[in-house]
Amino acid sequence: MNPFDWHADPISRATAITKSYRSTQNVRRFLIRECGDAFRFDRPFMAWLKDGAEKTMDDAADEWLRAPG
Repeated sequence: MNPFDWHADPISRATAITKSYRSTQNVRRFLIRECGDAFRFDRPFMAWLKDGAEKTMDDAADEWLRAPG
């Protein structure tokens, strides 16, 4: 199985955040669609994304909406 291509593969809320995760324009488009135009990658959110815990893009969208902005 080929690793997930964060630049080109379709992203859904069920997409697992893998060790190969990258904050690409494809990810940014998904998160803007799910979280609204105010979405921005910031350091705490980026650290949370890459902390090694199992999570999905559903978790990521919910975390961004939950976190104080």
